[in-house]
Amino acid sequence: MTTENAGTEIAPSSWKLVFAAAFGELIKAFNANKTSWVGLGIFLFVVMAALLAPVLAPHDPIEQNILNRLKPPSTEYLMGTDYYGRDILSRLIYGAQISLVIGLAAIGSAMVIGSLIGLTAGYYGGKFDIIVMQVMDILLAFPSLILGLIIVAMLGPSIPNLIFAIALTAIPPFARIARAPTISVKEREFVEAGRALGFSNRRLMFLHILPNILPEILVMGSLWLATAIRVEASLAFIGLGVKPPTATWGGMIREGFENILDSFWLTLFPSFAILLLVFGLNLLGDGLRDAIDPKLRGEG
Repeated sequence: MTTENAGTEIAPSSWKLVFAAAFGELIKAFNANKTSWVGLGIFLFVVMAALLAPVLAPHDPIEQNILNRLKPPSTEYLMGTDYYGRDILSRLIYGAQISLVIGLAAIGSAMVIGSLIGLTAGYYGGKFDIIVMQVMDILLAFPSLILGLIIVAMLGPSIPNLIFAIALTAIPPFARIARAPTISVKEREFVEAGRALGFSNRRLMFLHILPNILPEILVMGSLWLATAIRVEASLAFIGLGVKPPTATWGGMIREGFENILDSFWLTLFPSFAILLLVFGLNLLGDGLRDAIDPKLRGEG
C-alpha cells in the first residue's frame, strides 16, 4: 500500500514507513515552532541529570549533618541545606529520578492500556463500545488528584502504588483519544481493502489503524506526563508519596513548608524544578501537536 496525502495520515502496513514520515513531520514542526526544541532540551536535561545523579550530586542525598542544618546557599552547598543538614541540590537531583520513574511508568502503562481499550471499543463499536466508554466516563468524573489520593490512601504510599494510582486516572483520556480517530479510520478505503483481502481484525487494528492514531496518543502522553509529575508531587506534599528519607520534589516542598519564612530555599528550588519540567513537557507537547495537525502547520 502507498502513503496517502491527507495531512499526516498514512495508510501503510509498514511501521518503518510510518515512523520515517512521522519523524520528518516532527522535525519540520519543531523547526517552525522553536519553543518545542526548548521543551525537548529541558526534558532531556532533567533525564540526563536523573541518570547521572551519582556523578552529579555533590553529597549523599540522605546523609544528615545537624551542624549544617538550614544553611543558606553557599559555595559548599549551592542550594543550601534542609532541617536535617542534607544538601538540597543532591536531593533535587535524586528527586528527579523518582518523578521521572513514576511519571514515565504510570503514563506508559496508561498509554498502552487506554489505547488498547479505545482502539478495541472504536473498532468493534455497538454495545461493547457503549459499555466500555461509560465505564471510562465514570472514571473521568473523578479529578486525577482526588482519585489518586483515594487509591494511595487505601493501598498505602509506595512507588508501585503511586504508579498504579496515577495510571488508573490517565487510562480514560487515552481510551477516548484512541477511540475517536479509530471510528473514522476504520471506514477508510485501505481498511476496507484489508477486509476484502481477508485480513484478521487484529491485523487491521494493529498494522493499519494504530499507526494512524499513534501520533495523537503520543501527544496526549507528553501532556499527561506533566500531569503525572504534578499529581505525584501533590500526593508527596500531603504525605502520601514515597516514604522519607527518599528524596522527592513534593516531599521536599512539604518538609520545607514549616520553615518557608526563614529558609525560603527549602521550597523554592524543588518548586522551580517541578515548574521547569512541567513547562518543558508542555512546550514539547505543543511541538508534537503541531507535527500531527496540518491546520496548525498551515496545510489545511
